[in-house]
Amino acid sequence: MSIEFIDIDWDGKRVRIEHRWLSPERGERPLLVFLHEGLGSLAMWKDFPRRLCGAANCRGLVYSRPGYGRSTPRGAEEAWGLDFMHRQAHEVLPALLRALNIDAQAEPPWLFGHSDGASIALLYAARFQSQLAGAIVVAPHVMVEDLSVHSIELARQAYVDTDLRQRLARYHDDPDSAFWGWNRIWLHPPFRKWSIEAEIAAIACPLLAVQGMDDEYGTMEQIHRIARSLPQTQLLELADCGHSPHRDQPERLIAASAAFIALPRSGTGSLRAT
Repeated sequence: MSIEFIDIDWDGKRVRIEHRWLSPERGERPLLVFLHEGLGSLAMWKDFPRRLCGAANCRGLVYSRPGYGRSTPRGAEEAWGLDFMHRQAHEVLPALLRALNIDAQAEPPWLFGHSDGASIALLYAARFQSQLAGAIVVAPHVMVEDLSVHSIELARQAYVDTDLRQRLARYHDDPDSAFWGWNRIWLHPPFRKWSIEAEIAAIACPLLAVQGMDDEYGTMEQIHRIARSLPQTQLLELADCGHSPHRDQPERLIAASAAFIALPRSGTGSLRAT
């Protein structure tokens, strides 16, 4: 399917959101909404959403958040606040679903989120408990770790000193909007105290929490804290895998995610892929 655009009302203005539907002909099947990482976009998922939707027999919705991809860029002087992921979960995603005539109360979707997108999925799940069938959260952040900050500092240096900006420009109309919005808030000293652990304790839906064992942006403690707080969580720990399991171990992630969506909702447990 081709890329489409729709406007939403957010932050006192009209914001354009690029999105793509996957397999809309599966009208009776569950909808799986994809939430990208902190430097991601619709295009950066490549063919992973299509492959997962095919394996899970789902419809899909992929979109770029404001500031990313072909969606409305972040203003040059616009700085993200400490609550930037909360606002995406509580304001932008619900506004997009409404604009697209998706009745999340009548037909709760599934969420598939990666990195910042996974944290956004968790925040949505905690706030809109009756409007979500379940969530798959890949490399989520529930608190800020030294490892994360160090890797984001290295990313800043790479953006200044290497061709990273040019590479991101293939996926973002305004790569500075995407990069500096993400980078500056994560490296803002007050953000070191950011945590969503207390909020996600309210989540009632099924969760699959996934982490690569070689993730350069977070340790296994991220998903272990989710599991300790939420006993319905299943864990998938992937060996030989960094921060992006959908690129490093796509077959394992697709198989586990499709099986999780199809699973009867009666048990919990852990999966370790080696």
